[in-house]
Amino acid sequence: MKIFVIGLMLFGAGISIPYAQSPSPARPSIANEADFRRAMKELSNWGRWGNDDELGAANLITPAKRKQALALAKEGVTISLAHDVAQEKAADAPFILERTLNDVTATGTTDRYQYTGTYHGVVHSHLDAVDCHVMYEGKGYNGRPMEDIKAAGGCPKGNITALKDGVVTRAILFDATRLPGKATSQAWLEPGTAIHREDLESMEKLEHVKVAPGDVILLYTGRWKRRAEKGPWGRDTGFAGYHADVAFFLKERGVSFIGSDGPNDVMPSGLPPTIGIPLHQLALAAMGVDIFDNLDFERAVEHARQLNRYEFLFSAAPLRIALGTGSPLNPLAIF
Repeated sequence: MKIFVIGLMLFGAGISIPYAQSPSPARPSIANEADFRRAMKELSNWGRWGNDDELGAANLITPAKRKQALALAKEGVTISLAHDVAQEKAADAPFILERTLNDVTATGTTDRYQYTGTYHGVVHSHLDAVDCHVMYEGKGYNGRPMEDIKAAGGCPKGNITALKDGVVTRAILFDATRLPGKATSQAWLEPGTAIHREDLESMEKLEHVKVAPGDVILLYTGRWKRRAEKGPWGRDTGFAGYHADVAFFLKERGVSFIGSDGPNDVMPSGLPPTIGIPLHQLALAAMGVDIFDNLDFERAVEHARQLNRYEFLFSAAPLRIALGTGSPLNPLAIF
């Protein structure tokens, strides 16, 4: 009887050990055009909050979430997250803000602001509207067709006024210069350096944070530090930023907004040039995740390092521009 029992135990062990060591299912990736197109469908939030929804993933910022975020303002320190508005043309600033001073009299003066072109691009700090600015196969978030945009002379739904009451939530600042092997000795990421989903998970551990629904995630690459040292550069040189596979992280964690100190998408993207800016398409057109481009985290990251705290209260409010595809703005980090 003892021999029979031992035999059963060995037999059980023989079948359990290979099972325990079997590899886990591979995580989805975005390595080619087919992967990208599959992700556009599988990660879509179209209809999730109704066919007329104009907020997208901002719906995940609930009153309870805002209350939790307000508790993060422990030191009462506020820091701007915008860069100075470009008023001189440069390699990364083909369009600028023209500031004209009007007549100066004994009672004062006024000035006039006018962009020479779009504020979208790779230098002005701005927020993309969830709809219209970036479309996929002629449709924006929630299936808005380009024909509607042309007919309206702007973005009829999901435009920037959908966020007229502002964005107040928790932000997590990911300092990508802390990742082993990513940063240069000058503490910035070189153009073309990609931050993948696994890198964000690594930074969660490094910074002792966990991304939760309704959060804003912000990526520090040292772009403005590099620009101050080496001078401006254009799109052809590339930018450090998020790889397209970060879209899986956004969907899994329920991220409401993303931002970076550059144009967010890593350039080059590693995908066929015909795809364009893949993360912008995945975030905006598929998932309804709004994007803050070209923010400036130099002061905020220094403060976060001093406190060893990379989460804070985040506040931003776009201009109320009817039919607008986005807005320049000055977000705040409140520690």
